[in-house]
Amino acid sequence: MQNSWKYLLASPIFCSIMLFFGNTAFAEEVSANAELNSTSSVGSPEVKPEIKSQNQVLAQVTSVSQLSDVQPTDWAFQALQSLVERYGCIAGYPNQTYRGNRALTRYEFAAGLNACLDRVNELIATATGDLVTKEDLAKLQKLQEDFSAELATLRGRVDALEARTSELEANQFSTTTKLQGQVVAVVSDVLSNDRVENQDITDKNTSLGFRARVELVTSFTGQDTLFTRIQSNNIVNPNINTTEGKLFFASGNTGAEANTNTFIDTIWYRFPLGKKTQVIAIGTGGAADDLTSTVNLFDGDGAFGALSTFGTRNPIYGQIGGAGLGVTHQFSDRLALSLGYLTGTANDPAPGAGLFDGAYGALAQLTVKPSDRITVGLTYLNSYKQPLLAGSNAATFQNLAASQELEDIAFSSNSYGVQASIGISDKLVLGGWAGYTTSRTLTGDRGDIDIWNYAVTLGFPDLGKKGNLGGIIVGMEPKVTSSSVTGLSKDRDTSLHLEAFYQYKVSDNITITPGVIWLTAPNHNNDNNDVVIGALRTTFSF
Repeated sequence: MQNSWKYLLASPIFCSIMLFFGNTAFAEEVSANAELNSTSSVGSPEVKPEIKSQNQVLAQVTSVSQLSDVQPTDWAFQALQSLVERYGCIAGYPNQTYRGNRALTRYEFAAGLNACLDRVNELIATATGDLVTKEDLAKLQKLQEDFSAELATLRGRVDALEARTSELEANQFSTTTKLQGQVVAVVSDVLSNDRVENQDITDKNTSLGFRARVELVTSFTGQDTLFTRIQSNNIVNPNINTTEGKLFFASGNTGAEANTNTFIDTIWYRFPLGKKTQVIAIGTGGAADDLTSTVNLFDGDGAFGALSTFGTRNPIYGQIGGAGLGVTHQFSDRLALSLGYLTGTANDPAPGAGLFDGAYGALAQLTVKPSDRITVGLTYLNSYKQPLLAGSNAATFQNLAASQELEDIAFSSNSYGVQASIGISDKLVLGGWAGYTTSRTLTGDRGDIDIWNYAVTLGFPDLGKKGNLGGIIVGMEPKVTSSSVTGLSKDRDTSLHLEAFYQYKVSDNITITPGVIWLTAPNHNNDNNDVVIGALRTTFSF
């Protein structure tokens, strides 16, 4: 084998086959042995080829002048020109470049050799064999013998690849769309206490519900994403006479209303606007986590992480949802600004609805990463007729309309939040948030309302084994600290929300999460005994 190379060095066939894929290291060795000028190179400076470029189809070259990055001063120009003009078995990329500095493998070399052998055979078969010298044929035969093992292996791999490609083409769902899905099955119950706010807790039976999602993730350019989600959900929150302790994955309906109707839950399209800006256009079902990071290790959208609505993300994020537009600009790896506007009445042309005349939420958030382990989110939200989704009955404006004998209460809110996540180590993450909301009623007896909430979280990634997650949440669900609105008094006491869960990864597709939610003074009222809610969540994903 070693002797074979000596008499092949000067052969234009050999050098040009090497240049078929452009093995830099190999070419430099050959040029040194042949006493060529090793200070020059073929084409432009070496760059790392992108995956997309490697997958491009090479085009046949009939003249070396078609290759824009090959110059007459290049050390291998004559060898390349000879092989193009004499045998015509050189290919370039569709953009008329040759990329002579790309590294190649032995298999790639064998593929280039095989292409030239096929071309020579064609010339012989068409009585143009006079173009092929006996010396070149002997050298080609020697190369074919030396690389017979690689050629045989390559043929086998190509045959196997063609068989697999045919099977994929026959059974593929789509060339542009990935199908994925998720089923969340939940067993839940109220484990302690029978009365809250002088009313019996009627929902004390153990219940079983599920949330099923089928998602279509489509990309047309490789940089954009069209996301469509179809959902069915019949999980019911236990009615404990307060909006504290709600489960994030519940449907929001109660009793017979929690049916299993299937509908398009979410649809949005995300695309780049320049190198540092991402735009998302949401048709329905948008939420804060579609617009920005909620900076919480436990935000798994109900399928993973925290069980409760409060523990999943800062409650101020609950004031934005529906259809609209969002933009995120990445100033650097450490700093990003997100802006978004969503409304739940975008498709309703009635008065007091529509894209701009109905309830809405507008968000601005600055996300800062001082280091790889620390993330901080500074959030501002302006909303209209968008109550918080968790907290006391006063904080979520329950019964306010009834107290003022109004069917509809109009109010505007401004919310401010700070969220942080700090990786103490690979096994311990400290997090938390604080949120302040000030609301003003615009109908009936007008007035102002101040609402606060906070939480501290401890996360234990890979607890027990890789992929598991342990979590503890201690905080105060939204509480009205002051109010000048008739019929809406401030909360008299402080209730603590204590939550613990352990997410166990059974396999890549199944996780089981038992957890407990403990409210020390439900509805921020010490006259109410503690309420404990238990839940067992099983998530199947594919």
